[in-house]
Amino acid sequence: MTKEHHIEEKLIAQLKEQKYVYREDIKDRKSLEANFKLKFESLNRVRLSDSEFLRLREEIIEPDVFIASTKLREQQYFQREDGTPLHYTLVNHRDWCKNEYEVINQLRINTENSHQRYDIILLVNGLPLVQIELKKLDVSHRKAMQQIVDYTQSPGNGISYTLMCIMQMFIVSNGSKTIYFANNKNQHFQFNADEQFLPVYELADINNKKINDLDLFAEKFLAKCKLGEMISKYMVLVQSEQKMLVMRPYQIYAVEAIEKCVEQNRGNGFIWHTTGSGKTLTSFKASTLLKAKDEIEKCLFVVDRKDLDRQTRDEFNKFQPGSVEENTNTETLVRRLLSTDYADKVIVTTIQKLGLALDEKSKRNQQKAEKGIETYKSRLEPLKDKRMVFIFDECHRSQFGDNHKAIKSFFPNAQLFGFTGTPIFEENSNIKVREDQYEQYKTTEFIFEKQLHAYTITNAIEDRNVLKFHIDYFKGKGDEKPKAG
Repeated sequence: MTKEHHIEEKLIAQLKEQKYVYREDIKDRKSLEANFKLKFESLNRVRLSDSEFLRLREEIIEPDVFIASTKLREQQYFQREDGTPLHYTLVNHRDWCKNEYEVINQLRINTENSHQRYDIILLVNGLPLVQIELKKLDVSHRKAMQQIVDYTQSPGNGISYTLMCIMQMFIVSNGSKTIYFANNKNQHFQFNADEQFLPVYELADINNKKINDLDLFAEKFLAKCKLGEMISKYMVLVQSEQKMLVMRPYQIYAVEAIEKCVEQNRGNGFIWHTTGSGKTLTSFKASTLLKAKDEIEKCLFVVDRKDLDRQTRDEFNKFQPGSVEENTNTETLVRRLLSTDYADKVIVTTIQKLGLALDEKSKRNQQKAEKGIETYKSRLEPLKDKRMVFIFDECHRSQFGDNHKAIKSFFPNAQLFGFTGTPIFEENSNIKVREDQYEQYKTTEFIFEKQLHAYTITNAIEDRNVLKFHIDYFKGKGDEKPKAG
């Protein structure tokens, strides 16, 4: 049976091939901090005295993992001994690929109450951001996870009171099965024997096939730029719950597909992700990434019911407080569409409000026209040729009518993306459309051009993201009818 140190040696060798620098000299807290000081000074182009570094270290070390993770992602302020300010960052936020990636092993963090040792740690600019716990085949992942949680919860532990406080992610592997999960506060580390409550992730390819082999996992997940992207783009800090989330592979593939379509200005598309798979988080991340693109004028997330409007706004603002505001009526929506404020670049609205704004025959627009007041549609003329992105929730419900035509007609340069858990195919469509002499069924693909990614109910059941279900049959009046169970 393969021993742990053999798995460790093999992984280190692979990471070296992937251009990580192996620092076998870093084995304790003192050498870890000395290395971080050098990396910090290089990144921020500064030289700190020993006393300045000690003060800086104490400011960085934060027992609250959520606050520590926020510090990692934001510019910080430090006052030097001569009174001058130092605005610093811990990593290169603009380009994570340009950070320095190192691998260390068998680190011992000795504090007053702990003498813990860690198998492999990945350093980014000298900061320990990923811990990898390796076990033999006959040792359960549950036991390794419990060890990690025990380490984080033990009094005076080496994680909360050293640079280890900024740890972002844990990986557990026995070589043939590999899982990962986000670091979090103690109250978020709750799981039973079946690992039902702790969010545990398995890497998967774009077709949702699991990647459990450690060699392949390291190649796909631990590539330097990919790991930086995972931490910077696809970990979400949920402010309202003071909790960190890692996006699931299928969510990431969906976001990447939308981003690629927009970057290449390559038409529309739809995402088939089953109900309960976290479409709101996926659409939130897609929206916020598109918000950062200068070429995009606005990104609208469109729902088809007022209650979903409120629910979606609440979810978006849970992920990032103040990210979207309420559009109480069509007038508010129009003003926000015309606003140049960066805060108004992402808008959540109902398709009814949007349709009303674009329908000159609507009662509200006709009343305005009769009074000589500029209509909603005419006010929106400056946006007509801008690049707009529309993301529709449960897109099959509301996209087979006039509103969809109005949006496409008014915004010819817009790109439309739909999320649905139940796409409409030819075999379950009951609407036909005629173009010239041809007639065909109206499907999700007909409306949105192409499927960008799929994560079906079968995938979700396999991942235990949703509960299994079964069908009971009963007889009534001589006929057999299905009854959901």
